Amino acid sequence: MHLSVRTYVFLLAAAPTLFAQTRLTLAEAVSEALASHPQLAAAAARAAATVGLRRQAGLSPNPRLIFQSETSGFPAIPPSGPQHDRDTYAFLAQTVETGGKRNRRVALAAENVRRSELEVQLYRRQITSRVSTAYWAAAGAARVEDLLRMEVASFDQVVQFHRDRVREGAAPEVDLLRIEVERDRLESAAKTAVQDAERTRIAVFREMGKTEFPAVEFGEALDQAHPVAYLTLGQVLDQRAEMKLAREAVEQARADLRLQEANGRPDPDVHLGYKRTEEFDSVYAAVQIPLPVRNRNQGLVEAAAAEVKAAESSVAATEALVRAELESAKRDYESRQKLLDETLRPMRDRAGEVYRIVDAAYRETGSDILRLLDAERTRIEADLMFARTLSELQQSAVALETAQGSLP
Repeated sequence: MHLSVRTYVFLLAAAPTLFAQTRLTLAEAVSEALASHPQLAAAAARAAATVGLRRQAGLSPNPRLIFQSETSGFPAIPPSGPQHDRDTYAFLAQTVETGGKRNRRVALAAENVRRSELEVQLYRRQITSRVSTAYWAAAGAARVEDLLRMEVASFDQVVQFHRDRVREGAAPEVDLLRIEVERDRLESAAKTAVQDAERTRIAVFREMGKTEFPAVEFGEALDQAHPVAYLTLGQVLDQRAEMKLAREAVEQARADLRLQEANGRPDPDVHLGYKRTEEFDSVYAAVQIPLPVRNRNQGLVEAAAAEVKAAESSVAATEALVRAELESAKRDYESRQKLLDETLRPMRDRAGEVYRIVDAAYRETGSDILRLLDAERTRIEADLMFARTLSELQQSAVALETAQGSLP
């Protein structure tokens, strides 16, 4: 039986299901995920929180209004007059920040904002990568399911053909039994493929951040070309979000170190106001300066300096990880492309040709049924291997783009 006939039989059997499904493209899946993913929404909210903290960091200390009344009288020894020895104060106190503390707080808060923005960017790329990978895995599983369903529908026709031959006495019953066993094996594989397709389809919507998992038809052609433009190592290190975050962590740690060093400098309090003693009025002025004898914030300065060294080491570690991921992704992509073009594609064509020759000979001469079954099994396995490798190639292309930082 020719492939076009098997395809026709399968489409007639599957048409009600196909027409009931919604078509989902990769661009639509990624767009919906980026628009409503809870993880991305949480990251955006945290980024908004850092903007508020940056605004707060730029505010100066509030002045303080102080009202104070002093008297030398005691309850057992009342003062000689209503105003005797009584001092009344009303003044404002203002803390004066030194060492550029305000500017350094703002600088650190700005680095926090930048880091939160980079985290949002990283989450976007991670979600895009996960959704794309899950999409191609699901599309591959759907292709395998379709192929096996088509083969089962086609084999039903083969089984019927042999039943007719057995009924006519043109073939032994054992040949029919062998055909039926092969058909049952295919049906079992098809049921497993249905489960795999369901699992991978649900995984797509899970990666999209959805709570409902409708039946969909994957609109992207599994065998469509997905060439990846190679980037230089310098370009990769410049645009990988992980590298940007690691470098930003260094700037953040340095800004915190500068702030902690400034915090070790004392901030004087300036007082200015009014004083009344008995019936005499006067101006009150004072300055209070903390003496940095014991606490000069040296512990936090030391900790901040250690964080700078840790962040600098993290940059080197992240670069090593990026290099390894890039090399691994390149080799995986190239090996799968080579396997597909040089091995599986010719193998699939040869397996199909062998099956057509053996099938024609069997129908004409009634040759060995085992040879026919072996040719059929080889053809099906070649088709399935080709479909699975196509899916893996698309996933490896996504992995390479992820490693290069070139995903949108």
